Amino acid sequence: MDQTLLCVEDLVKHFPIRKGLIRAKQVGVVKAVDGVSFSIERGQTLGLVGESGCGKSTTGRAILRLIEATSGRVAFEGRDILRLGKKDLRELRREMQIVFQDPYASLNPRMTVGDLIGEPLTLHRIARGAAKDQKVRELLDLVGLSSHHMRKYPHEFSGGQRQRIGVARALALSPKLIVCDEPVSALDVSIQAQVINLLQDLQRDLGLAYLFIAHDLSVVRHMSDKVAVMYLGKIVEMAEKEELYRNPRHPYTQALLSSVPVPDPATKAQGMVLEGDVPSPVNPPPGCRFRPRCRLAEAICAEDDPLLVGTADHLLACHVRKLSDSNA
Repeated sequence: MDQTLLCVEDLVKHFPIRKGLIRAKQVGVVKAVDGVSFSIERGQTLGLVGESGCGKSTTGRAILRLIEATSGRVAFEGRDILRLGKKDLRELRREMQIVFQDPYASLNPRMTVGDLIGEPLTLHRIARGAAKDQKVRELLDLVGLSSHHMRKYPHEFSGGQRQRIGVARALALSPKLIVCDEPVSALDVSIQAQVINLLQDLQRDLGLAYLFIAHDLSVVRHMSDKVAVMYLGKIVEMAEKEELYRNPRHPYTQALLSSVPVPDPATKAQGMVLEGDVPSPVNPPPGCRFRPRCRLAEAICAEDDPLLVGTADHLLACHVRKLSDSNA
């Protein structure tokens, strides 16, 4: 049996920029995601990291077709999601769900918890009435909440409890893949640990696969089997977790990892400071997009956009590193 659950190939999402009120004309595009490729195996977690605005959340939403991709291929168990009709896509949505970043905005304040979690069961005609209520109780128990919470509304819960409700709703249809879009970034640190442990327990018990989107590298290391680093719409490095953290090769990855706080007051921080600002995704620089901020940049970096190549365990998009490897 093929262990690859999701395969993303050259995914592109450009948002048009329009000018004018009555007959608006397109004057440009925001290149939010510009040729992203990766795969996720059954029961495993791919961590997707990078600075705010690099295209992480857009990638996750385009995969689920919450927004329509510009081009590319997203194969889930061999079926290209981007080319499915409405009926087939509706059926496939049972296999793929999402946990949103903000547990306050992602839950309808006018619906009870029982209705929020039970709504997918009704829409997909899986359970109604008493059978639906029983399923909701089981889901609440699965995420560490009580059945008496069914009649309460979202405003009666803490942030961590609301995120557990969001997880329960995502589990209602027994999916194989869950996109976790920064699911703990809005929570206190102590609550983050509880939600992360819950996600890991669910993965172990239910065989779930995760696309775990985050900017907290310590959380990503705890959660992931493989890590992909994004910069301005592209993946610049991807490797097995321990390999990436032990041997980061891209200058951007090195800068990110150097900024992770060390839990020892006696240790002086040795963070690598990146100069300059992130270029605009409307008009990214030619060649390597990281070049204007890279301390190692050479002439070739301004000419060609480096491809993401390497071994199965470590992929890299960097001209300078590849040149050093070939000269070694």
